[in-house]
Amino acid sequence: MKDNIKLEDNLKLKNDFPPVKFEDWKNQAITDLKGADFNKKLLTDTYEQIKIKPIYTSDDIKDLKHISNLPGFVNYVRGSSVAGYLFKSWDIAQELPYTDTSEYNIALLDNLKRGQTAINIILNPASQFCSDTCSNNSMNFSNEGLAVSDYHSFEVIFRNIDISKYPLYIHCGFTSIPLLMMITAYADLNNIQMNTLSGAFEADPYNYLIKSGKLPVSLSRVFYDMKTSIQWADKNAPGIKVIGISGLAYNNAGCSTAQELAYILATSVDYINKLIDRGLTIDQIAPMIRITVGIGSNYFMEIAKLRSLRVLWSNIIDAYGGNDTSRKLTVHGRTSVYNKTVFDPHVNILRATTEALSAVVGGIDSLHTGSFDETYSVPDEFSRRIARNTQIILKEETHLDRLIDPAGGSYFVEKLTEELASNAWKEFQKIEEFGGMLKALQDNYPQKEIDSVVGLKNKDLRKRKKVIVGINMYSNSKENRPVLKADFKPDKSQKHKDKSVQIKSTRDQNKVNKAIKEFKDFQNLNDPSVIEAGARALSAGAEIAEIYKASPKYSSEAVSIETLHFHRAADQFESLKYASLQLEEMLGRKPSVFLANMGVLKQYKARADFARSFFEVAMFNVISSKGFNTAGEAAEALLNENAEFVVVCSSDDKYPGTVPELAAEIKKLKPGVKIILAGYPVDQIQMYKDAGVDEFIYLGCDAYDILSRLIESISGRTF
Repeated sequence: MKDNIKLEDNLKLKNDFPPVKFEDWKNQAITDLKGADFNKKLLTDTYEQIKIKPIYTSDDIKDLKHISNLPGFVNYVRGSSVAGYLFKSWDIAQELPYTDTSEYNIALLDNLKRGQTAINIILNPASQFCSDTCSNNSMNFSNEGLAVSDYHSFEVIFRNIDISKYPLYIHCGFTSIPLLMMITAYADLNNIQMNTLSGAFEADPYNYLIKSGKLPVSLSRVFYDMKTSIQWADKNAPGIKVIGISGLAYNNAGCSTAQELAYILATSVDYINKLIDRGLTIDQIAPMIRITVGIGSNYFMEIAKLRSLRVLWSNIIDAYGGNDTSRKLTVHGRTSVYNKTVFDPHVNILRATTEALSAVVGGIDSLHTGSFDETYSVPDEFSRRIARNTQIILKEETHLDRLIDPAGGSYFVEKLTEELASNAWKEFQKIEEFGGMLKALQDNYPQKEIDSVVGLKNKDLRKRKKVIVGINMYSNSKENRPVLKADFKPDKSQKHKDKSVQIKSTRDQNKVNKAIKEFKDFQNLNDPSVIEAGARALSAGAEIAEIYKASPKYSSEAVSIETLHFHRAADQFESLKYASLQLEEMLGRKPSVFLANMGVLKQYKARADFARSFFEVAMFNVISSKGFNTAGEAAEALLNENAEFVVVCSSDDKYPGTVPELAAEIKKLKPGVKIILAGYPVDQIQMYKDAGVDEFIYLGCDAYDILSRLIESISGRTF
């Protein structure tokens, strides 16, 4: 028996594993590339104009100013708390996109019992507009958010819920005054002390503006409302923030990460300046702000975004002379809708999971993870559960609430944080040169800049350099048509109107009229006491719309801009899928492609697999074949198939002796069939075109352009 191996008392691992120098690694990489350009192959350009290197070292971070910062200390790159999530975890703040208050209450109770830790309410446009839900105005109703009209709405929404136990976030639209009146009335009638509540009643007029195109009141009114709400909250509800600044609209329009940061910061500066002009100080304003960001699927970029945002915010508040508390930032995250899909929707679960992970690692304060079916349906109990439990798993099983800035110290993340912050700051400075965010929006600058980035993204998607799994690559051709939700549901609208009519029929109208008159006599809307005056009218039975009509309006014109172009990245390719499904209804089958595989397996397999994947993107039926020895065999096999397109698959060497003859046979037997060649032999393209080849498919081709032309050729539909 051999002696047992015994380790030395003092291990000298450095001798056995000497460190490799970066230059040695790079030289070896260049050798392995066999002549290919190192920079083109291994450096990646981002839409933020940052070059991502394949490897980072300590040299990349040695000059970074923020690298020695500790958690909880300015400039807060590592988070606002010295203990990270150890003492206070992030809020699981799920949106519940139900219009009806009773449905909302049922879903909210279910979520709160099963792990949701904050109440997060999105209002529908009518409620943000303070519209009369019983009129015939086109603003009346929408399924995009919760419909509230009076304090009775809160009675239903919060039934059997102690709102003092949960942070309460409400996205109010262009002003938070009406919702502050409502919560005050609700609190008074339910013996709740306002100073026990926490959360945010967010007014974000620019966000309202870029989504609707117009503010219904003057800017002067908006910012005096904002000042009033700050003064009222500071005195009566110090746990509630009243200003929201959201980058979601830009994110869901397809902007770059640097653009989203820049536009958030520029909006912040606009709001701060307007409020300082109205007599408030930076230390009154900054703590009242809560920022919302969209969380996309570029994992490390999203981590860097949150870290960069805290640094830039801290620097801006410092420039105003704000104290350390004001330099701390509260950030809410929402998983992006821009990269979500209607087709193959369960992949959205994976997307939301990586997005939630990056948000938590980046130090988010509260988070909504979207349900996998949010692009086409109101979530049911199952999809709500999956979305909610995504965060709970990150907390309870992954234990991310026990870590402090887990990305801190990473050479890559630290360098990316610095580069992203620098590029976002440059874009912010451009906005300031315009005269601020509002002026830039009126001049259409952000809209054009975002469209420019979206153009680059769409180009990469069409050429499949950028992949959306299940959409432009790895598509499920056997997927059924998704069932889309209706944009408008009259039954829900009528139900809400009926409730309003019922409440009005039972209220004491004289009492309501008196309360509204007393509110109307309270002419100074800039006095924070106006919120109590409005609350008294609501408690008497008045609706928000009635109080809004009784409010004096400022005479200056409302602001209007060109709205952003909201869409999803998958829209283009999903339009091809829908067109293919429509053809199936018309023809009784999907468009079909016959793979004319020529030669032996090793000659055609790679291109046959590529062709199958290519056409399944548009949900074509792909008919495969064995390898044919002659053009005649392939053409004869095609006669037995009901196919509009033929793809010739083989090697470049075999094509010259095969393609011209095969094309001639096909055109003779089936003149209407389009012939497609898998590959792009540059020196012979014209020869193959002359022989009858209609299209070429290859790595880097514009898949959307080719597939749309092929669908047009048999449907007559123009994309």
